Amino acid sequence: MDERIPAGAAIVVGMPRVLLIEDDQAVRDGLSMALGGRGHAVDAVATGEEGLARLASRPPDIVVLDLMLPGLDGFEVCRRIRAGGDLPIIMLTARNEDIDVVAGLAAGADDYVVKPARAQVLEARIRAVLRRSGQASPSVPVPAGIERHGDLGVDRAGLTVTKAGDPVALAPTELRLLLELTQVPGRVLSRQYLLESVWEHGYFGDSRVVDACVQRLRAKIEDDSSAPVYVQTVRGFGYRFGPL
Repeated sequence: MDERIPAGAAIVVGMPRVLLIEDDQAVRDGLSMALGGRGHAVDAVATGEEGLARLASRPPDIVVLDLMLPGLDGFEVCRRIRAGGDLPIIMLTARNEDIDVVAGLAAGADDYVVKPARAQVLEARIRAVLRRSGQASPSVPVPAGIERHGDLGVDRAGLTVTKAGDPVALAPTELRLLLELTQVPGRVLSRQYLLESVWEHGYFGDSRVVDACVQRLRAKIEDDSSAPVYVQTVRGFGYRFGPL
């Protein structure tokens, strides 16, 4: 039976609302119970169509999305959610295979967890993603004003980015990645460093989340994402911002 919560019940300090979209009832019930016991208000549905409808009627703080859904699959659900805004998304994938993981990240997911999903791992990822979404920049004072990098304007205090004067809509993880890279222009940052500083993953984090986020960021800030000027790959090492 799906776990439901009354409308407005999640308006409690420290109780983020999670929308869980998972067709396997045993997994759905198990994760609902486990996450609920860890302080999350869980709204669980079985299909992508139900999930999209629930987004409109009862907006969550984060979506946990199974990729292999009947009907409207998780990839399409992810794309539709991302097209409508920057709501954080963690995807659940049954197999740790490149084609699934990369496709899900390319569709706009912020992170992923491989099934069988251990509740403590999923909960840690949820809290990390919510921290990134609530505060895209480090909790230290930042100078006022706009940094200029070619056509890009980066306002660290206001957490906004413009290109040639026009606003650039970035998801929280994309923004945090850009802020990390522009903090040290010209310096090469390893994928592992970015995993730890942006995604808060430990040593065994998956660098594919970094690569996919870089591709999404390039698509928004580069004139030609196949010949990047801003976010450059240093083969075998990682990424650097510029030199322009």
